[in-house]
Amino acid sequence: MGILLFRHRVRQLFSDAGITIDGPHPWDIAVHDDRFYRRILTEAHLGAGESYMDGWWDCPALDEFFYRILRKGIEKKVSGLPRFINGLIGKALNLQNSSRAFTVGETHYNIGNDLYSVMLDQRMIYSCAYWKEASDLDEAQEHKLRLVFDKLMLKPGMRVLDIGCGWGGAAKYAAERYGARVTGVTVSSEQAGFAGEYCKGLPVEIRLADYREISGTFDRIYSIGMFEHVGVKNYRTYFKTVHRHLAGDGLFLLHTIGSNRSGTNTDPWTSKYIFPNSMLPSANHITSASEGLLVLEDWHSFGYDYYLTLKAWNDNIEINLPTLANNYNERFLRMWRYYLLSAAGSFRARHVQLWQLLYSRNGIEGTFLVPR
Repeated sequence: MGILLFRHRVRQLFSDAGITIDGPHPWDIAVHDDRFYRRILTEAHLGAGESYMDGWWDCPALDEFFYRILRKGIEKKVSGLPRFINGLIGKALNLQNSSRAFTVGETHYNIGNDLYSVMLDQRMIYSCAYWKEASDLDEAQEHKLRLVFDKLMLKPGMRVLDIGCGWGGAAKYAAERYGARVTGVTVSSEQAGFAGEYCKGLPVEIRLADYREISGTFDRIYSIGMFEHVGVKNYRTYFKTVHRHLAGDGLFLLHTIGSNRSGTNTDPWTSKYIFPNSMLPSANHITSASEGLLVLEDWHSFGYDYYLTLKAWNDNIEINLPTLANNYNERFLRMWRYYLLSAAGSFRARHVQLWQLLYSRNGIEGTFLVPR
C-alpha cells in the first residue's frame, strides 16, 4: 500500500470520528511527516505515540482527539494483530511477579520528584481526585482522601496499611486528621525517601517493599492507584494477602482504574514508555479474585473525575514547561503530554473507568450509609 492509500485510509477513519487532517478545530491534527499514516494503520497506539514523540504530528487538543477516536471505536479498526500478540504475552508470562515488582518504581515513579511536585497537588497524590463540590486540584484530592477514610470508618488509634503509599500524602492525612497509625509500602525508592521525610514525627512507617512482603494485622487496609500494577496472574494472591492481614472486623478499600473488558496486558505504548508490566483489571477480574475471601460492600464508579484530574495535571505541566525543560528534553515532554491527554480522552470516552470498592472481612453489621 503506497503513501496515498495510507493517507486516504487514515483520513477516512478520522472522518468517521469528526477529525480532519489540517482542519480548523482543536481536535484536528496537523501531519508533518507522511510516514505517520502508515504507522497509525500498522502499529496503532504504539505508532501514534512514538510518531507524536518524534514530532511527526501535532494536535492542539489531544484529549479531544482521543475522546473522538475512542468514542467511535476507531482504534478497533487498526490494532487487531498488535492486540492479539500483546494478549498472548500477558497470558504466557507473569509480568508482575516478585522479581519484576520494582520495575515500575524504578522506571516511572523514580523519574524525578521535581516533575511530580509541579504536576500534582500540594500533597503529591498521584491518583484520581474527587471533584464533587471541589474548585481546584488541591481541594479535589482532599475530598478524595476524606471519601476514602470516611468509607473506611477510620477511627483514632486504628492500625492502617497503605498498599502503594506513593509520596505519603494519604498516610499523612490519615495520621493527622484521623489519628491513625499507618504503615505504607511502595516499590519506588524515591517515593519511600520522600514519604519518610514528609511523614516524620507522625505515627507513620514507610517501607520499600512489595505487597507480598507485608507482615502484621491491620484494622483497615486501603490501596489507591496501585492495583493496576498487580496483574491478572496475581490478583488472587493480592486478595489473599489483604485477607491474611485484615482484622476480623476490618475494612478494605480498593481504588483502581478499571477496564471494560477482561484482558491480560496493557497496550504496547503504555507498557514501553509509561507503566511497564501494568494492566487494567476488569470487573470480572476483581470479583473472581476476591470471591470467598472478602465481602463486597460497595462499588463506586466516577471515571469522569479522572478526566478532570488528568487535565489538571497536564495544565500544571504546561505552566511549568520552561523550568522542566532544564531537566527533561522535548521528546520526553511530548511523551508526557501524550500520556496525560490520551488517558484523559480515554476516561472521558468511558473507554476506561475509575472504581472504588469497599470490602469487609466478615460483613458490616447493621445499617451503613456509604459516603458519597
